[in-house]
Amino acid sequence: MRIPNTNCKIDIFCPVNLSEDPEKVKQAVANIFPYSIIKNENFSIHAQSKELRSLEKIYETIHKNKSQNIYIRNLENNLENDTTWFLLNKQAAFVDKIAICDEPEESPLGPIKVILTSSNIDAIIDWIDFAN
Repeated sequence: MRIPNTNCKIDIFCPVNLSEDPEKVKQAVANIFPYSIIKNENFSIHAQSKELRSLEKIYETIHKNKSQNIYIRNLENNLENDTTWFLLNKQAAFVDKIAICDEPEESPLGPIKVILTSSNIDAIIDWIDFAN
């Protein structure tokens, strides 16, 4: 996998329900985004990274499962200026699996929202789309 040399800010948000252990939700995020700084904030987890390698697990899963079209559709549909986003299933992330959600309701305890911001967002979407 060749990671493009493009500046990118990755923000990850995940709600923590009253019935959930915040440390388990934090672990779910850490499982998928190992190179991010994770903070527990008032009933939510917020993680941030400026490194595209934070998307390595997602990239590898996308290409292993040949699911680029699903991710690209979400990234393009949610694209606004230099920002786009997609949702991941929180329960899947806890068991170190990656499952994209088209709608928030597909993750019963709330999804993990991943927001990508870059002045060259098209290069990032292309990188996700094509095997290198």
